[in-house]
Amino acid sequence: MNNRNRGKNTGDDVLFGTEKQLEKLRAAVSDMHYLLSRGYPEKTSSELVGNRYRLKSRQIQALRGASASELQLKERQTKQVAVQDLENKAVFLDGFNVLILLESLLSEAYIFEGLDGCFRDLSGVHGTYKRVNQTLKSVELIASFYKKSGISKLVWVFDQPVSNSGRMKQMVADFASEQHLDWEAELQFNPDQFIAEHAEIAVSSDAWILDHCKSWFNLVRYLIHEEELSVNSVRIIHDEPF
Repeated sequence: MNNRNRGKNTGDDVLFGTEKQLEKLRAAVSDMHYLLSRGYPEKTSSELVGNRYRLKSRQIQALRGASASELQLKERQTKQVAVQDLENKAVFLDGFNVLILLESLLSEAYIFEGLDGCFRDLSGVHGTYKRVNQTLKSVELIASFYKKSGISKLVWVFDQPVSNSGRMKQMVADFASEQHLDWEAELQFNPDQFIAEHAEIAVSSDAWILDHCKSWFNLVRYLIHEEELSVNSVRIIHDEPF
């Protein structure tokens, strides 16, 4: 067993652990939402807001993840489905996106609740994925969801160019075989587009997928409540998510 996890970075408590910083981030998300809703590009908006509030790079990363335009929020709300809508349906899961978020959550890293009700983390693949102590537990949580929801099939989609994606595909296949689960695993060069085009129901917190898929399910929010997970979540929004 390795000793890796996806816990907090040094300095995260300073950036996200005080009410002063959270109030600054909430104001930044409100401003970012205003700009996005009026057609400003995300990069320009985050630069303007980041400069105004003197945000550090990880705070800007959290800001981008939490923000969306009014049109994006309305369209995502329209396409979101509840757990009771999943029975006998095939669900496509954004493999690294969901795994890394769950690994971060289980490592007690900060995760951030966005305007759309999705949680997002500050970790990333950066061309290489490495298993951590929380990887198996994350897969087990997804298996619990699979069994409780009554979905007909779960399709994991991994980024083929990412190092170790083939190993993760095999791990998922082996786990499914041992547990007698109807799972499939795909390697795709453009997993976001593949999920958007092929999934009847997508599971991801990736903004592009949420904006282009047919429908989506908020798996991590479901797991937090259903499994009563302890979460180091940061709410940097003023209004209730939809």
